Amino acid sequence: MVNQDWFDKDFYAILGVSKDVDAKELKKTYRKLARQHHPDSNPGDAAAEQRFKDIGEAYAVLSDPEQRQQYDAVRAMGGGARFTAGAGGPGGAGGGFEDVFAQMFGGAGGAQNVRFGTGGGGGIDLEDLLGAFGGGGGFQPGGGAGQGFPGGFQPGGGQGFPGGFSGRGYGGGMPRGQDVEASTTLDFRAAVTGDTVTLSKPDGGRITTRIPAGVKDGQRIRLKGKGAPAPMQGGEPGDMYLKVAVTPHPVFGRDGNHLTVDLPVTFSEAALGATVQVPTLDGSTVKVKVAPGTPSGRVLRVKGRGIRTTRGTGDLLAKVQVVVPQRLSDEARRAVEALRADEDGSDPRADLIRRAQG
Repeated sequence: MVNQDWFDKDFYAILGVSKDVDAKELKKTYRKLARQHHPDSNPGDAAAEQRFKDIGEAYAVLSDPEQRQQYDAVRAMGGGARFTAGAGGPGGAGGGFEDVFAQMFGGAGGAQNVRFGTGGGGGIDLEDLLGAFGGGGGFQPGGGAGQGFPGGFQPGGGQGFPGGFSGRGYGGGMPRGQDVEASTTLDFRAAVTGDTVTLSKPDGGRITTRIPAGVKDGQRIRLKGKGAPAPMQGGEPGDMYLKVAVTPHPVFGRDGNHLTVDLPVTFSEAALGATVQVPTLDGSTVKVKVAPGTPSGRVLRVKGRGIRTTRGTGDLLAKVQVVVPQRLSDEARRAVEALRADEDGSDPRADLIRRAQG
């Protein structure tokens, strides 16, 4: 997502964290904010919905070490500074960062939250980007867009495009177009159910593709023939490899194709048994039975309420968390004291200590 947003938006300020925040604290802060501003908790509140999207965008960048490093480097260049694309625009003024990117690839802007790379790496490196304008990136003025490279650029001196283009496909038959990489960010629910996204192509066009249900964080999807066009007429275009980042959910987690959730139960429910409601990802609830004497940490399984994929459907795994009351009425206190007296002489830690010493 290397675009003007990285100059304009302070992702640290959006999340309310310091620039040296560690991954654990970052995740904790994100989950708190996501839970507070989630659309399910603020129905009809457009401001909360936008805030939720901003929080997700900020976390998606800062939680990825590679993107965070690139973002910090961009911000260090001057915060709100903009690249200019030279004269030619209205009033002789150049465009912003995205205009420079567009001139390099023949497009006019790009889809939100999408960045392009050229090879196995993730995204365009800033040094490579600047090298394209300083003579070190391998670009040479071409004779027009007819060579298959938009904007009149063509490979110079065997260097190819900056960022990893290597002339792949020049071996036998017609030259093949280069493979490219793109990235997009989905929220947890969209990743589970599947989603449709629109991406910008290197030649300035747009493609719409369906992200399959159950896509995982960091998964790469191959889009055949959606990469750079062939440098010569009749050659095959390259492929696009789409890397998907998934933002965490404030309530649910994932274990393979199983959904996970922590389920609070009272002490009496755990001790005496009960039937309780468990939330599901679609917003409904299901009832599960808590057996008498259920301890914290026991996992209750709800069949078929996990992540549905072409290879099968997972389960919903509810991990019991026994809640200790913070305040007790006089009657409740007497009851607990009576329970303690009944337990006199029983030490649940005796076996633990014996095994630790042995």
